Amino acid sequence: MLATMRRHGLILAFFGALMTGMTAIVNLLTKPTIEHQALLQQKTLFDQVIPTSVYDNNMQDECYNVTDESLGTATPHRMYLARKSGEPVAAVVETTAPDGYSGAIQLLVAADFHGKVYGSRVLEQHETPGLGDKIEVRISDWIKHFANETVNGASDPRWAVKKDGGVFDQFTGATITPRAVVRSVKRTALFIGTVPSQLSHLTPCGARDE
Repeated sequence: MLATMRRHGLILAFFGALMTGMTAIVNLLTKPTIEHQALLQQKTLFDQVIPTSVYDNNMQDECYNVTDESLGTATPHRMYLARKSGEPVAAVVETTAPDGYSGAIQLLVAADFHGKVYGSRVLEQHETPGLGDKIEVRISDWIKHFANETVNGASDPRWAVKKDGGVFDQFTGATITPRAVVRSVKRTALFIGTVPSQLSHLTPCGARDE
C-alpha cells in the first residue's frame, strides 16, 4: 500500500513538473509576441493623442519616470518625450484624475511645452455606465474636445466644465466625472510645460534611483 502511494506520488510529481516546464516554455515563446502587441497598442494610442507630424523620434524608446503632485498621485508616472530634429517639442504623459466619481481615472495626455494640448484618452476608469463612462472615446467624442485647446496658466478660467464657468460640457446627471478629467488634463498640460527645465534630471523608465 505504501509503495503504491509512493508510486502515485512520484507520477503526480512528474506530471506536475512536466506541466510547469511546458507552461514556462509557452510563456517564453509567447512573451515576445505579447510585448510586440502591447507596443503596437501603445503606438495606436499615441497616434490618437499626438499628430505624427509633431515629432520624428520613437517616443516609446524615450520613456521617463516623473513624479509630481499635479499628476494626481505621489507615485511615478511614465512620460514619453517627443522630439523634432533632435529637439524636445512635446510629451505624452500617463496621468491620474484622482477625484472621479467612482475612483481614480487613468489618462494619457499629450501637450507641447507652451500649454497646447494635442489630445487625451482614457486608459482606465470605473465610472457609472451610461453616465460617467462618456469620457471613453468608444462611447462619445467628448474627450476629443481637448485637442488643440491651450492652457493659459493655472488660473485659466476656460479650463472647467460649463457649470463651473468653463467651456467644456458636463454630462447630464454626471458632473463629477468630466470635472475631474478637465482638471487633470489642465494640470498635466501645465506640468508638461515644466519638462524642458527638468530634462537633465529625468530618470529613464526601468532605471533605479540611486
